[in-house]
Amino acid sequence: MPVINRIADFQSELTEWRRHLHAHPELQYDTVETAAFVADKLRAMGVDELVEGIGRTGVVAVIEGEGGEGPTIGLRADMDALPIEEARDLPYKSTKPGLMHACGHDGHTTMLLGAARYLAETRRFSGRVALIFQPAEEGGAGAKAMVDDGLMDRFGIEQVYAIHNMPGQVEGSFALRPGPIMAAADIFEISLEGRGGHAAFPHETADPIIAAAQIAQALQTIVSRNADPMQALVVSVTQIHAGTTDNVIPHSAWLGGTVRSLDETVRSLAETRIKEIATGIASALGVTADVTFDRGYPVTANEIRAAGFAADVARDVAGAAAVDTERMPEMGAEDFSYMLQERPGAYVFLGQGDSAGLHHPNYDFNDEIIPTGASYFARLVEMAQPPRP
Repeated sequence: MPVINRIADFQSELTEWRRHLHAHPELQYDTVETAAFVADKLRAMGVDELVEGIGRTGVVAVIEGEGGEGPTIGLRADMDALPIEEARDLPYKSTKPGLMHACGHDGHTTMLLGAARYLAETRRFSGRVALIFQPAEEGGAGAKAMVDDGLMDRFGIEQVYAIHNMPGQVEGSFALRPGPIMAAADIFEISLEGRGGHAAFPHETADPIIAAAQIAQALQTIVSRNADPMQALVVSVTQIHAGTTDNVIPHSAWLGGTVRSLDETVRSLAETRIKEIATGIASALGVTADVTFDRGYPVTANEIRAAGFAADVARDVAGAAAVDTERMPEMGAEDFSYMLQERPGAYVFLGQGDSAGLHHPNYDFNDEIIPTGASYFARLVEMAQPPRP
């Protein structure tokens, strides 16, 4: 079954919705106008239940199937934008200086609205579907906020699915894999305290800059000498701050960065070694090191059976040749991981075609893939929960 004809019929209206959202971006939990727009559309569709304010500004709608009793499946779309100045002069360009939808969440939201409209009209499924419109994916852990607000138990969700568009992937194609598909994202900070002094008399100081430089280099051995080479790990020092002028050795220095991993054991190894390396080098050079390791989004891991089912649905919508089930994991992170920690489900990439990359000021969501994503969402429900005889 290709793209659902009924969804294709209202593609032009969905495109208008997407472009409206694009023109009115909002950050993290400030998705007040976006949530109101979504809620208004859902009310007009005649959903059976509509709850606002879950996870602060999240929206959840429930549609009852007409195919008898059954479980509840969750479908999630993120709503927030990014603090980026849009470069392209589009007719629907962002109306808010310094903000834009540079990750396609306007498209994700629209695809789920399209699926909602179709499912509310047809209701050819058993049980219920919970449509989850989430704020604050971009660094705010909105998925966790919704989970902490009781999302899964309140609506009885038994499995949950999401889509993300992917520039550079063939337009309308799907890519996924069982197991880890996106990385855990952690942040480390190292504060060094030494003894400052005149740069002409370094022997009278305990130089934190020397310590920072050696620590930055030594941290790279975590990947090359500590981690199993068959396990993915990234340790990147992204900031070093110290000093204010040329003739003063400062008393302090600070460096920080990110760790990306696909396995909890590797994640813990990186945390342990960062602390050991920083404190060890600092001690050897006569300075002190205070290390913090902030665990961020966990690994986004597709449950094996759910990934297989998602692939079947994708084949139903796009054809077998357009579905890649061996997609390499991304070392970027995604807070849908919190929902997948609570319930089985799967996260898939939908090809955006040739376009600027995600988080780029020239990016724009490809409206031509809206019917494909909406059809995938709708068929997830119809195939997971067909009407009972």
